Amino acid sequence: MRVLQIGTDRTIFDSNSASASRMRAYGKRFGGLDIIVFSLIKHGVQDTNLSEHVRVHATNSFFRFMYVWGAVWLSFKLPKPDVVSVQDPFETGIAGWLIARLRGSALHVQLHTDFLSPEFSRLSLLNRLRVQIAGFVLRRASRIRVVSERIKRSLKTKNYKLKTEPTVLPIFVDVEKYRNAQVSPKLAAHEHLFRTKLLVVSRLEPEKNVGLAIHAFAKAALENSCLIIIGEGREGEKLHQMAIQRGVSKWVFFEGQTDPAQYYKIADLLLAPSRYEGYGMVVVEALAAGTPVISTDVGVAREAGAIIAEEDDFAKAITNWFANGSSTGESADFVARPAATTGGSSTDAATTGGPKEGKLLNYPYKNFEEYVKAYCKDIESST
Repeated sequence: MRVLQIGTDRTIFDSNSASASRMRAYGKRFGGLDIIVFSLIKHGVQDTNLSEHVRVHATNSFFRFMYVWGAVWLSFKLPKPDVVSVQDPFETGIAGWLIARLRGSALHVQLHTDFLSPEFSRLSLLNRLRVQIAGFVLRRASRIRVVSERIKRSLKTKNYKLKTEPTVLPIFVDVEKYRNAQVSPKLAAHEHLFRTKLLVVSRLEPEKNVGLAIHAFAKAALENSCLIIIGEGREGEKLHQMAIQRGVSKWVFFEGQTDPAQYYKIADLLLAPSRYEGYGMVVVEALAAGTPVISTDVGVAREAGAIIAEEDDFAKAITNWFANGSSTGESADFVARPAATTGGSSTDAATTGGPKEGKLLNYPYKNFEEYVKAYCKDIESST
C-alpha cells in the first residue's frame, strides 16, 4: 500500500526525532510512505529520505496561504497513493481532499484538536473559518481517526452526515520513558531549594492559557514554593511581565524548550490550564511519571486521572491539594516565599485535596508496536 500523508510537523525532517522514528515504523508496515510537510522557504528544510520506505517533502512556500497549492503540486510528482491521510481537517484537510479527488485516492482524516470547543472559535477569526472547513472535509472522508472520546462526542453534536463512524485512537506516549526518567545531577542539586515545586509544560501560546497557572500560583501563595515553566512561544514576554506584575517573578522560572522528563520527577504537581485540547499529552506524561495533575476539563485529562478544576477555581484547587494531598519535605535552604506577597495563604484551603502521587488511568497501549499496528490498520481500512 502507498500512503501519502499531509502535515505540518517539521521535526520530521530531523532523522533523530521521535516523529521521524514513528514515520519509519509506519512506512515499514505500509511499504511506501510519502510525507508532504507545510513549510516556508525561511524554515530551511529540504526533502529527505528517512528510510527506504519513507520520503519527506517540503512545500517550501513563499507564503502560508500557498501551502495548499504547494502540497497539491508536489503530489503529482509522487506515485499515486492508495490513501491520502491528513493531520487535521483544516488546511491540510483541504489539500488532502483535493489530492484524493484528483488522483482517485481514499481520504483519511485525523483529528487531534477539539475544534468544536467554543474556546477554539473564540481564539481567532481563522479558527472560526477552520470550523467551517472541517465540516466540509469530514463529510468527504472515507475514514476518520480521533484521539479522544471527547472529540468523538463533540462530532456527534453536529449533523455532519459522516460516511464513517470515527475511530478513537489515542496518541502514543512512551510511558516507560517518563516512568523511569532519572534526574540529572545538575537539576538534583537545585531540588532542595523549594519545598513545593509546581510545573507547567506547554507551548506559550494563547490557547494554552499559561497565564492562568501564573495567576493561580500567585493567588494560592504556597509557602516555600516555585513555579517552573517549560516551553517557548509567542506569549513568552507577556508571561514574564505577568509574573512581575503579580509579584511572583522571583519564584517563577522559565526554563525554555527542554525535555520535561526529569522535571516531572522533581515536581510535586503539574498544572495544565489549557482552554481546549484534543488529547493532552503532557497530562499523560506527568501521570506516567507519578506526578499528580490539576487540569481544566479538556482532552483526556479526566479519564487519564487528573484533578479537574474550572478556571475560576484553579487557585483554590492548588491550595486544596497543598493542604491535603501534597508531599512534605525539609525546609528549603532558600528564603521561603512569604504568603503575604500575593494576598493569599495555604491556610485558606478547603477540606478536599488531591492525590500525593499521580496514577495514569485508561492508557490503551502496551508498547509502541501495538500502537503502530492500530494506527496503520486504521489508515489501511480507508480503502
